[in-house]
Amino acid sequence: MLGDALEDTRVVLVTGARQCGKSTLVRLSAKGTEAEWRNLDTTATRLAAMEDPDGFVDVGELLIVDEIQRVPELMLAIKEVVDRDPRPGRFLLTGSARVLGLRGLPDALPGRMETIELWPFSQGEIDGTPDGFLDAVFAQGPDLAHTSQVTRSDYAERVVRGGFPEAVARTTARRRERFFDSYVGDLVARDVSRLSEIERTAEMHALLRLLSARSGQLINASSLADELSISARTVQRYLGLLEEVFLVKRIPAWSRNLSTRAVATPKLAFVDSGIAANLISADTRSLLRPTGQFGPLMEGFVLMELARQLTWSQERAELFHYRTKDKVEVDAVLENRRGQVVGIEVKAASTVRPGDFRGLRHLADRLGDDFLTGMVLYTGTQTLSFGPRLRAMPISALWEV
Repeated sequence: MLGDALEDTRVVLVTGARQCGKSTLVRLSAKGTEAEWRNLDTTATRLAAMEDPDGFVDVGELLIVDEIQRVPELMLAIKEVVDRDPRPGRFLLTGSARVLGLRGLPDALPGRMETIELWPFSQGEIDGTPDGFLDAVFAQGPDLAHTSQVTRSDYAERVVRGGFPEAVARTTARRRERFFDSYVGDLVARDVSRLSEIERTAEMHALLRLLSARSGQLINASSLADELSISARTVQRYLGLLEEVFLVKRIPAWSRNLSTRAVATPKLAFVDSGIAANLISADTRSLLRPTGQFGPLMEGFVLMELARQLTWSQERAELFHYRTKDKVEVDAVLENRRGQVVGIEVKAASTVRPGDFRGLRHLADRLGDDFLTGMVLYTGTQTLSFGPRLRAMPISALWEV
């Protein structure tokens, strides 16, 4: 994907969370070229870019600029270069914040730049398996089937491990916990603080702990503000910052004007389930207890596996959630460009009951032929039919299909 983009686009931006592998991917893609590499995390390099942005980007061949959000003023200088010389493959940028959303960005290079979002490893990337669920479910609908050998304990271990390369490589739970602690601490102290010049980082850490306990749930800024004794406006600003640095992702509400009672509140998921689990001090054993947070964390885990697949699937679709004021809900709604809809419920249980399909039946009744299929993804082992276009399927179908 990155190589193709460089062949026909003047500027390519690889953006995503810190330590998710952006620099490694860029280095591999630029191997064998005459590219020049400049890292804006280095003080001397950053000062040079700020002092003379035009001279900084005036190179003959491919220039790689790492952590471009540190000096967003470079975007205007890059724009002048590519307008003067429109050859493809001139600039390869990386950023650990949503660069196009940065305040004060002089120019977003419309029509000149392609953006590639990179996430922590998917489960398929970790296991070396296909990660083809999204394409398969739109192609096969209710005919899709999958049998799993993954146990509930295995699923819990995947949730607490997450997908960051460094966390996956660490062989003990304690070593992973130290990584997550350092990662969140450094991110808040460095990136979040620099983006907004916030000083009360304790509030941000308290908000993160509250959000981790509500992974996969609707986010009510007023309720969070009351618990933290801060304003709802401040909560909204903090949520925006956390999304800019790829720590959380908001899943928008879905509606096709089927019901005037649809709730527009977004749902929140942590980009990496391991971070969310660590913030609430959850390990594999505690998740499996009756009072554990397995359900909410599993829902966030599934939402982000779907979000990852949307970045490479052939099927062009978007991810939403659905909930009415009558509390009829569907955890994930996938809609493609043809208006076909796949509904997904997530259950951390190893058994499924007819009542688990309530929200999916609601969508099926109202969408008619546009409702392709409804799936309850669960921790059991078999694919089971619960009526026309309704199936229960093991969660591992996400990365094993």
